[in-house]
Amino acid sequence: MSPTPPVRRLRLGLPRRVFSQVLLMQVAIAAGVAVLATGLFLAPLSDQLDDQAMRRALAIARTTAEIPQVAEDLQRTPPTVDGPVQRQAERIRKASGAEYVVVMDTEGVRWSHPDPDQVGGHVSTDPGPALAGHDVMQIDTGTLGRSARGKVPLRDSDGRIIGAVSVGIEYDSVRERLIHAIPGLLAYAGGALAVGALAAWLISRRVQRQTRDLAFSDISALLAEREAMLHGIKEGVVALDRAGRVRLLNDEAQRLLGIGEESVGRTPDEALGEGRTADVLAGRVAGTDLLTVRGQRVLVANRMPTDDGGAVATLRDRTELEELGRELDSTRGLIDALRAQDHEHANRMHTLLGLLELEMYDDAVEFVGEVVGDHRVTAEQVTEKIHDPLLAALLVGKATVAAERGVALWVSDDTRLPDRLVDPQGLVTVVGNLVDNALDAVAATRHARVEVQLRADGRTAVLSVCDTGPGVPPEQRELIFTEGWSTKKPPAHGKRGIGLSLVRRLAERQGGSVAVDEADGGGARFTVVLPEALAAPDLEPALTAGLHDTAEEESR
Repeated sequence: MSPTPPVRRLRLGLPRRVFSQVLLMQVAIAAGVAVLATGLFLAPLSDQLDDQAMRRALAIARTTAEIPQVAEDLQRTPPTVDGPVQRQAERIRKASGAEYVVVMDTEGVRWSHPDPDQVGGHVSTDPGPALAGHDVMQIDTGTLGRSARGKVPLRDSDGRIIGAVSVGIEYDSVRERLIHAIPGLLAYAGGALAVGALAAWLISRRVQRQTRDLAFSDISALLAEREAMLHGIKEGVVALDRAGRVRLLNDEAQRLLGIGEESVGRTPDEALGEGRTADVLAGRVAGTDLLTVRGQRVLVANRMPTDDGGAVATLRDRTELEELGRELDSTRGLIDALRAQDHEHANRMHTLLGLLELEMYDDAVEFVGEVVGDHRVTAEQVTEKIHDPLLAALLVGKATVAAERGVALWVSDDTRLPDRLVDPQGLVTVVGNLVDNALDAVAATRHARVEVQLRADGRTAVLSVCDTGPGVPPEQRELIFTEGWSTKKPPAHGKRGIGLSLVRRLAERQGGSVAVDEADGGGARFTVVLPEALAAPDLEPALTAGLHDTAEEESR
């Protein structure tokens, strides 16, 4: 036997779709408001109709009491069915549409009544307040049933109270007016409900389009997924509203930009300060894969507008890739230099072999001494003037590369730099970038020369790099430090326009500055001033010990 399929149970509750729930709730609210308004209108309407009936009865009673003939007839005739008071009262009752008009004396004896049998009898309700000179309005029950009543005193020509006039309005007529008002009122309420339902449907349709007919559970799941994605991806995400204010920052964007949640609600200029990064995020710089520098980080930014007038910008950290690219460029340069040295070495070996075969031993010794001495002299010249090993090694390597490119790299005689650098890596980056730019500037020029000068002025390091290239025009001397700006062809690994920007950022981070002007004899001269780049002489042992401890911690 096949298994019995499970019984599907009818599930009662709210619909899942946002559109349906919003429509249902709004219709329920509109219906509730309509019912409440109708009830609030009907509740005082009954009291208003009662009050109107009592005031009408009181007005008829006053009018009757003001007729002098009624008071005269009450005083001079007995209470009879065909008496003048009865005839006058019946005429007024029929003319006004009242249920009854009763004229009584001070003893409460009726002189008139719609039922002739009641004439001459005592009234069924207390006439005391009216006989005491007070006007009375009330809903009461008498011989003719429940009615809205008005009672006033009846006075003679001298103003003495000689009786009272009581007028009643049939209460069923008041109830009928109330019942007759209900259908019209319900019609108005139904019309208002229909208009409210239509408005609710239109609003719900708009909500349906904006939410793409999703269920609340789907929206909740999407929000949870968005939070997980934004905080889990390794790219920075910055969302801006139509006013250009930051409305969302993920963890990676906060790390790359060096800002926190307090930046939400502020413009990029307010959160980051003026600069290229703020210009890129604000959309003032157009393009794709825009390079920008934030602190020590090289970032690649892309900005995409959204349908609501805002934008979403993504940020990628290109610092390591840029460093790898520069290392690749340096490695390729070294490979080219080694290849050239290989050829040169082969030529020298052939020369040495020829001298030995010709038995010109003294010339061979002299030739070897010259070749070895040139390299030794270059290294010794650098290390004598620059005591920091990293910086000295950099300049020795750059001198080799420069020689292979036909450029004379010279360390100025005024160079003196002790081994007290606080941030050797930062200065290596500055010197390496400036020397690379100088070598590129003098490439393919005659008598190409690059001169490097490094000197210490107290704790301040002053760097100067001069070249014999074409120089930098005055109108471009600030522009060249902008991220992404370059006159050179991009390398294979990426884009240019980062080196000089990094130099400026590193200098400004240490409270220094970088400037470019014209060198003596033409070309460009870059000057970098780094205050407190060197440790005080009495702090050198402590600095060395601190660096040693840091190295040990990193090795562990």
